Amino acid sequence: MSDQTSRNDATEVSAEFGYKPELKRTLGSFQVFAVSFAFISVVVGIFGTYGMLLNNSGPVGIWTWLIALAGQLLVALVIAQFAARIPLSGSSYQWASRLANPRVGWIFGWLTFCYLVTGLMAIDFAMASQCLMPLFNMAPDEQTARVITVVVLLVQAALAIASTRLVGLINSLAVGVEVTIVIVLVIALLVAVAVTGDGSVSNLGSRGVAVDSANYFAFGGGLMAVMIVGLATLVGFESAANMAEEAKDPHRTVPRAIVGSVAAAGILGMLFLIGLTVAIDDIAKVTASGSPVATIMRDQLGAPTERILLVVIAIAFFGGGLVSMTSCARIVFAMSRDRRFPAHRLMKQVSPRTQTPIPATVLPLVIGIIAMIAIPGDALIELITAGTLFPAITYGLVVTLDLVVRKRLDRRTGAFDLGRFELPVAVVALVWTVCAIVILVSPTDATVPVIIVGGLILLGSVYFAFMLVFRREVLDTEPGHDVFGGTDERPREHPAAEDVDI
Repeated sequence: MSDQTSRNDATEVSAEFGYKPELKRTLGSFQVFAVSFAFISVVVGIFGTYGMLLNNSGPVGIWTWLIALAGQLLVALVIAQFAARIPLSGSSYQWASRLANPRVGWIFGWLTFCYLVTGLMAIDFAMASQCLMPLFNMAPDEQTARVITVVVLLVQAALAIASTRLVGLINSLAVGVEVTIVIVLVIALLVAVAVTGDGSVSNLGSRGVAVDSANYFAFGGGLMAVMIVGLATLVGFESAANMAEEAKDPHRTVPRAIVGSVAAAGILGMLFLIGLTVAIDDIAKVTASGSPVATIMRDQLGAPTERILLVVIAIAFFGGGLVSMTSCARIVFAMSRDRRFPAHRLMKQVSPRTQTPIPATVLPLVIGIIAMIAIPGDALIELITAGTLFPAITYGLVVTLDLVVRKRLDRRTGAFDLGRFELPVAVVALVWTVCAIVILVSPTDATVPVIIVGGLILLGSVYFAFMLVFRREVLDTEPGHDVFGGTDERPREHPAAEDVDI
């Protein structure tokens, strides 16, 4: 697509929805895919949760990944339909605002903001403590990890501010490296097992150290708990939708990126889990190690391979954090230009030189720095853990929205569409999201994260109440486009007949 065509596309799409185009369309189809894939990052997710899987269910728990993959793929299909119809920064915030009403949209937006901020801190803190410090042979130290996290946040913010094109290139590189190395490692592990005999295919059915667990099949027990491996990893695929105003041909590229990233990450992750599990020589020893993935690599392929793995994981971590920060900035920008976010006059500003929302990008940086300085160790970990609940809740709300308004959605020629499969896909996806939320809150140690999520929602409710009392008009109007037919570049009021309460 030529630059002139890209500019025309940007103007047409933005004008259709009542906005002046301010962001630059620089992301091609692979770069849009890389945005979603980098957020998911199977290497990062499996590296961080494989030890928990071995402890709670044993190696056989890897097969729960397929259940999570199927469920998340259904959610991705529903989200892809929205992305094809309303390709705007803010994704679910925009969809709910325009298809239900601005009040419902604000709820979606706040949940997404909380999810992205906590996700950013989770990714960068884990990168510092679990990857960079071991890579450079640094002794475990929480304060050092916090300092490294702040440095990483600063670098990511600088890149996100400098250029969306640069963000796309970095993510594309990170995804290329991750995919290539994972495939090479899986093959190398299986070859090593075949040559040395250290490892066994029987591991794929072993309960390992959990074989005598009395609560193995109980509600919230070992087998149920390991579902978090897939649930915590196969998320963030909607990030491509959050960058829609910077994507070329967004009606097509964004939906493909959303669905394609989940499918690709799901397949790659399953292969990686199988390769790791078959390569375990001593299940008890690997389970007891602080980093099972690194231990397996070292045992089968030697210490140099472990170092290579840490480098790849660092690249994947960095790419995921960069996408989280950029996506968070876009949700802040989208809500602010509609005057629905604190300090909206500042947060909606876009640099004419870089064509990026600088204040909106600085906000998650500042929040991350404050968290690293002010929040005690245990509380910080609980805050990060709470972030796994937000995407599940948001996905459930998006699927519910689809079920409520689907009969009144327009159909765009050439755009992604489930057609007659939309209803069954949405119904099963809703059942899945409810199950996912139940799974995430079922462990006894999930109480504090649930309280934190409730607290962040309550904090948002305070600002929402402020708008209802003092700035009610911002929740009664919507810029420009009516998805049920008609275009008006002036703010319009939502007729009561079109309001949908979810």
